[in-house]
Amino acid sequence: MILILHQVQHTSAALTINENADPDVRKDMEMMLNRLAPENAPYIHTDEGPDDMPGHVKSSLFGVSLNIPISQGRLALGTWQGIYLCEARNRGGSRSCVITINGVTK
Repeated sequence: MILILHQVQHTSAALTINENADPDVRKDMEMMLNRLAPENAPYIHTDEGPDDMPGHVKSSLFGVSLNIPISQGRLALGTWQGIYLCEARNRGGSRSCVITINGVTK
């Protein structure tokens, strides 16, 4: 069976799988994303505030969907892995995901 986190339904949020045991990983990821897509870059699309366009860039770097195998009724993630719903704006709103499970139950 496969769990498909098919889509996070917003253009400045993303999904990824990463190290989930050490909270410093989240801080380092945020630091590097802010370097890759800083708020002070010369963006043209600025209608929704200074964190909106960097949020679109950050979301595109990760993507909006994941495929995760299910084995023996559990997500088949690695020992240290976790699923991140990445909010790429400073003050994002509520977020929704479409989830699909494909496979055959025994």
